[in-house]
Amino acid sequence: MYYFRKVTDDLYWVGGNDRRLELFENLFPIPNGVSYNSYLLMDEKTVLFDTVDTSIGRQFLENIEAVLDGRSLDYLVINHMEPDHCSLIDELVIRHPDMKIIGNAKTFPMIGQFYDLDLEGKTVTVKEGETFSSGKHTLHFVMAPMVHWPEVMMTYDETDKVLFSADAFGTFGAMNGTIFNDEIDFDRDWLDDARRYYTNIVGKYGVQVQNVLKKASALDIQYICPLHGPVWRSNLAYLLEKYNTWSTYKPEMQGVMIAYASMYGNTENAVNVLAVKLADAGVKEIKMHDISRTHVSQLISDSFKYSHLVLAAPTYNGGIYPVMANYLDDMKALSVQGRTVAVLGNGSWAPMSAKQMEAKISEMKNMTLLTDNFAVKSALKGTQMSELDALVEKLVESIL
Repeated sequence: MYYFRKVTDDLYWVGGNDRRLELFENLFPIPNGVSYNSYLLMDEKTVLFDTVDTSIGRQFLENIEAVLDGRSLDYLVINHMEPDHCSLIDELVIRHPDMKIIGNAKTFPMIGQFYDLDLEGKTVTVKEGETFSSGKHTLHFVMAPMVHWPEVMMTYDETDKVLFSADAFGTFGAMNGTIFNDEIDFDRDWLDDARRYYTNIVGKYGVQVQNVLKKASALDIQYICPLHGPVWRSNLAYLLEKYNTWSTYKPEMQGVMIAYASMYGNTENAVNVLAVKLADAGVKEIKMHDISRTHVSQLISDSFKYSHLVLAAPTYNGGIYPVMANYLDDMKALSVQGRTVAVLGNGSWAPMSAKQMEAKISEMKNMTLLTDNFAVKSALKGTQMSELDALVEKLVESIL
């Protein structure tokens, strides 16, 4: 049975939700599921903005046919060719043989890579700033390359002031009937998923996001319709400010994330002692992760969130404990930068992890290191407390 919701008088959300999928992109845990958004404009010409993932294909097609109510689908706008948004193109071509596809010069080669479709005479190629009239509505096309694929564009409806933003401004999480931001408590229920989505999916492309934000600032936007997560129709400045903060790699929180790996509890003990000392000194915002039990996507999210990082891990086979090494590689790949970092190593006969972690941190942009090969030998002892106290003092001074 179909379901849909009105966004404006003649624009409909016709997407759906997947609460069964465990790993987004077969990589990121999504305990709250995910939504796949698509929007159908019922103007003189009918225009669909993007499709969805095959996992909700039947629901999606029922939603479209219910809104069309016997009308044909005239146009399909492809803002993003990633499979979770383009998997029903071939089905729509079969169901609506007269439908034309609107995309940019990089869209159609990708369609050819995914599908064997004869689209002769059925494509409309658009460029930056060009417009298209569906009747009452005039659509503008805004190129957004590498946010986060090279073919990405956004579509702006100047009539209702709607920005169809592709993967930008999206978030993990299935929607529970409430599709608008003013129907939910975004800070409480969605912000962590939104941050984790941005930092892991788009985080590397801060410069490109900044370029899009500059373009968006020139538009009178009343609605933001992303391909995942809530539709924004109020307090847009809040969302834009979050994206500005994340894409300029500024921390949201003046505090410390302590990410540690511990084989037998001794490294964990050292960071617990450190955390207590920080709290005693007045640091209130402290987040701790056992990285052997925390997915790296959450570590990346909190690396963007917090101003200070403490990374602690034992030596393993002469190198960095594997989960810490993986996390550091992800930090570099996703352009984590501009943080103040302290490193604690451990080792029973050749403690090498601290020096090697510091070397990886030094390869990242604008990182400030507070330590120089601070290593515990097997377990923290009283003889090292003065060294630990000195580190606490540096952290406290920097945080507060």
